[in-house]
Amino acid sequence: MKVKKRWVILMTAMTLIAIAGVFVGEPTFECDWSVISAADVAWLITATIFVLMMTPGLSFFYGGMVGAKNVISTMLQSFIAMGLISVLWVVIGFSLCFGDDIGGVIGNPLTFLMFQNVGAEVYTTPAGNILGGATIPLALFALFQMKFAIITPSLITGSFAERVRFSAYMFFMIFFFFLIYCPLAHMTWHPEGLFMRWGVIDFAGGIVVHASSGIAALAGAIFLGRRGAETRKSEPANIPFVLLGAALLWLGWFGFNAGSSLHADGQAIKAFLNTNTASATAMMTWIFFDCLRGRKPSAMGAAVGCVVGLVAITPSAGYVSVGQSIFIAFIITLICNIAVYWRSHTSIDDALDVFPTHGTGGIFGTVLTGIFIQEGLIAGTWEGFVIFLYHLLAIVIVFVYTFAMSWAGYKLIDSLIPMRVSAFSEKVGLDFSQHDEHYGLAHIGERELAEYEEHIREKNK
Repeated sequence: MKVKKRWVILMTAMTLIAIAGVFVGEPTFECDWSVISAADVAWLITATIFVLMMTPGLSFFYGGMVGAKNVISTMLQSFIAMGLISVLWVVIGFSLCFGDDIGGVIGNPLTFLMFQNVGAEVYTTPAGNILGGATIPLALFALFQMKFAIITPSLITGSFAERVRFSAYMFFMIFFFFLIYCPLAHMTWHPEGLFMRWGVIDFAGGIVVHASSGIAALAGAIFLGRRGAETRKSEPANIPFVLLGAALLWLGWFGFNAGSSLHADGQAIKAFLNTNTASATAMMTWIFFDCLRGRKPSAMGAAVGCVVGLVAITPSAGYVSVGQSIFIAFIITLICNIAVYWRSHTSIDDALDVFPTHGTGGIFGTVLTGIFIQEGLIAGTWEGFVIFLYHLLAIVIVFVYTFAMSWAGYKLIDSLIPMRVSAFSEKVGLDFSQHDEHYGLAHIGERELAEYEEHIREKNK
């Protein structure tokens, strides 16, 4: 069988990384443990596990929503990020996000190349700022941040579900990680990053994770075009999967938000409380609003609603009061519900409504953060007004940059590897055509399979 060049490239890169690993010195895991907080370490290890659990949760959440012919492929698009992004993070990703500052927009790729200098010691930047907090090892901070990097490109997959070529998606994931995620993470979370210097607050990823993935998803849905009519009309394969995924996301989000305090302290407790309250508020708001519009209360609506609430509170979770978290979740849920309805009446085939939920939730969550944080618009001062304007400016920059770069990425990769599968592949489903696996094989007619197999034979001659 003819081996595609794309797999040769990826395997060659993996081989070179493995060989390079032999020659990299191990950082020290010995330090002055008297300055390290055992409670903070225990909590951050727990939170890191929770955040990683969100990606399998997302797999179930998305996998249950698509048609039966595409369950495995959709779940794998999320699951594979745990492998690919983890390797890239260790090699150079952490350094690009949190290495010594270059112009406020990116980290020095050599600072932590191949995780050099990433051990138990606390790291102080050349400007004198402690990276990742003074009471936890740098390696633990790096692991915690890795899980954010993993889930972000996974979120994008829902927009072009049921029609994207798996190998092309992997190359786009690499493109997105290096050219979009790393700069945004540095600008927002590095102590010398541009947005951080402006006073922009993104407690756990409203900009870096949700806005960026939602905007990239919008670009992808437009670029790849609409699915075939038969695929668009397919029923969700497994609604219990969706509920299971939403439950895992809800649970994992406690690590996502509360862990972002980097301490076992009052801010972590506040973020924990606000996260649960916002999710519960959003779930009920989504259900009630659906019923007011003449729909029946649904499991799908409850699952989507709770996730929207989690997205909404993410940028402000550690800073706002519990009452404000209810208001934020309520308002953003209404906006996202309307956005989903609006999207369904356009030609944009964002298959699982990634932009109307994650993108819109991240954007408006950041806007409301600029209003409700103590230093923001609610302070009623000129400085607070300026901080609010900086939040708006950051959103504009993120939207324009992410959409333009994502479009360029889709265009570039499509010129090398067709991003969209063939009509044959979409007809029989990506589980079979991309992976030769058969969750929904019973839904594929014998005639369709025979036609597809003949098509592949002719193509391989």
